[in-house]
Amino acid sequence: MPFPRITAWRIAAIILVGLNLRPVLASVPPLLDWVQAATRMSDTVAGLLTALPVFVMGLGALSVAPLRRLLGEHLGVALGLALVTAAATGRLWAGHTSLMLASGVVAGLGIAVTQALLPSYIKTRFTAGSSAMMGIYSTAIMGGAAVASVASPVMAQHAGWLQALAVWALPAAVALAAWLLANRSSPRPSIGQGMASPLHTPRARAWLLAVFFGLGTGAYTLVLAWLPPYYTALGWRPVAAGQLLGAVTMAEIAAGLLVSLCIGRLPDRRPALFMAIGALFLGLIGLIAAPAALAWPAAVLAGLGIGALFPLSLIVAMDHAATPSDAGRLAAFVQGVGYLIAALFPFAAGLIRQHLADLKLAWILMTLICLVLFAMAIRFRPPSAAHAS
Repeated sequence: MPFPRITAWRIAAIILVGLNLRPVLASVPPLLDWVQAATRMSDTVAGLLTALPVFVMGLGALSVAPLRRLLGEHLGVALGLALVTAAATGRLWAGHTSLMLASGVVAGLGIAVTQALLPSYIKTRFTAGSSAMMGIYSTAIMGGAAVASVASPVMAQHAGWLQALAVWALPAAVALAAWLLANRSSPRPSIGQGMASPLHTPRARAWLLAVFFGLGTGAYTLVLAWLPPYYTALGWRPVAAGQLLGAVTMAEIAAGLLVSLCIGRLPDRRPALFMAIGALFLGLIGLIAAPAALAWPAAVLAGLGIGALFPLSLIVAMDHAATPSDAGRLAAFVQGVGYLIAALFPFAAGLIRQHLADLKLAWILMTLICLVLFAMAIRFRPPSAAHAS
């Protein structure tokens, strides 16, 4: 059955929003050698280029409730996109370490606001199709990362690294315009509407969901920040390392689309979670055992795992929300705590690289965390089954 025109416009706007939530982060790692040479930052500080925005994403998601009550989802998302646009634009002048980090903080805040508000928006407007729409939105996020990781080093060779980082303000501005047009008829919320009531999900379960999301997303931030430098240290050119990260994100897109197509047939999400974690585990083993010979298959396996795990983590969290408003509160909590955890991964890897001049220990630690994720996923029975037992 065809979508109503207004719904089709909203789907297009959601996809454009998702596409613009990662380029401001994913454009940095393939250019890290250029950035470090120009700013003379250490590996530890280089880890902050990804860790700090992700940390701010966590803080922003946890404190987004007042903004939602004042603006509602559609204006709040618009504000988030405006901040992402401003952060990317500011990188034209980010030739110093402090300015690079500041642009990351602004970008992280914009991403946090957008990601915390969109799940309740989707659950309200797509009802029975919200799981599939969450999968499409999550896949769009990964698609934006894929484009940025491949295109940024190519643009840097022709226009300079500052311009290659700042150019992502243009599609973000387009997404902002599309979002405002698709939601121009949305009513402004009355004061007091939104997330004021307490979270209905049991506290222990909410924390389990948040930690699971954080550890899984930590794999994404670790690979995003340090896979290209790992391979440039092995002698790869930045463009080739960016293409490898592009392969990771293309695999993420394929996995995300598969989740979107199949998730409605899997009321018990655990088999899909086990397959995602297993693919990530095998990819990491490849990066450790034979980084040169297994670079491409390892990257694809890791990408498939990360790409499925990200939407599945959000979908499992949304399974525990009884209402759209509860979905917004739970999404804010899960993403807020989760991104605070995920921010530790690229920073810790930067410390490891600075002191050991190698990232293998970081990959080894992530494989051990995959075992923890397996153990946690066992507990994610469907909420109805959990309540009946």
